[in-house]
Amino acid sequence: MIELLVRPLADAFMQVGVYVAVMVALFGWLRWRYGDRVTDGLTRRPRLGPLVGALLGVSPGCGGAIILMPLYARGKVSFGTVVAALAATMGDSSWVVIAANPEFALKIHALLFTVGLATGYAVDLLGIDPANAVAGRTWRSAWRRAETPVPSASLPTGARQPCPVAPGGADSRPEPLGNHPVSATLAVPTAPDAAPGRSARMSLAFWGLSTPAFLVSVPVVFHAVDPQRLTGALGGIDPYLALGCCGTLVALLIFAAGKGRFADDTVATATPASRREAMRHSAHEASFITVWVAVAYLGWQVLSSTTGFDGSQLALAGAAGVLVGALIGLVPGCAVQIVFTGIFVSGGLPVTTLVANAISQDGDALIPLAALRRRAAATATVITTIPAILVGLALLALLG
Repeated sequence: MIELLVRPLADAFMQVGVYVAVMVALFGWLRWRYGDRVTDGLTRRPRLGPLVGALLGVSPGCGGAIILMPLYARGKVSFGTVVAALAATMGDSSWVVIAANPEFALKIHALLFTVGLATGYAVDLLGIDPANAVAGRTWRSAWRRAETPVPSASLPTGARQPCPVAPGGADSRPEPLGNHPVSATLAVPTAPDAAPGRSARMSLAFWGLSTPAFLVSVPVVFHAVDPQRLTGALGGIDPYLALGCCGTLVALLIFAAGKGRFADDTVATATPASRREAMRHSAHEASFITVWVAVAYLGWQVLSSTTGFDGSQLALAGAAGVLVGALIGLVPGCAVQIVFTGIFVSGGLPVTTLVANAISQDGDALIPLAALRRRAAATATVITTIPAILVGLALLALLG
């Protein structure tokens, strides 16, 4: 029973969750500290759009790609910048790969960056802009001349000038302005959050468990310490299993408090207003990933133990696997992609299938884009599927 049920739940937190927590917190702090500087510089240098889009997209998680979506809707960045970010992002499933195999994660993220960069510049050079977010000029001309800044006296305090849009159509309506340069442009209904006090307590419990769990996980996972020695030193209590199961339980409580929605990734949380908010969101994001990894681990363990199925029976190898991975990447959000990546980590998928899925998937960034520019979102997710299939097939030929 321990190996069938308890071990997968503990592994989800000890092998993935604690490492995700550390890295998510670090990136959350960086977004809080430097996020606006990156986006402000981007709007002044349109020629660098796809480059910066690929850099933001390839950063682990969805926050980097999310902050670009309202900027595109307001005509501040090109459609190629958006596509570069969506092709480069692996969403929250990137944390799963990083925690499981950092060396492989570096390689696949380098590939994602390259594909995102090339695809983004190709889209801009072809002049593709389905939402007509920058009506009256192409981004090829924008590369030759930066957009003329508007004197601050002509705008309300804290507001940005909306770019003119093409008349007619659901995707051409102007976007509202507000005092916040990013979050005020997006009003996407989300499930109500837990009460502030309750959310803070659960976040504190999560970080309180993550710290000792990390200290136990590192020597155990990297085989520096025999787990039996730790169990003997603690009077028969296995700290790996105990902390792992408790951590997954707390993650499940945080996940449930968030109404089980796909993620807490929005434009507002992509640019947290304080360190406390960054840590709260980091706890939620790490919990979200931990829960879905636990689902993948537990489901895979039960399936393989009860049926003898080890993944080799799946038709997910070869060209069929590449196609399946790319098509699954069309599903918006991160939940399905995290489970899919968890199966890869467990040994159930070939690398070519994962690569196709990683390029095709858009994470949670597609959701705010769809809320603002439905046609652009549909076009973007189709475009990212094309290099996903091509690169997957090329990698299949190379490895074959």
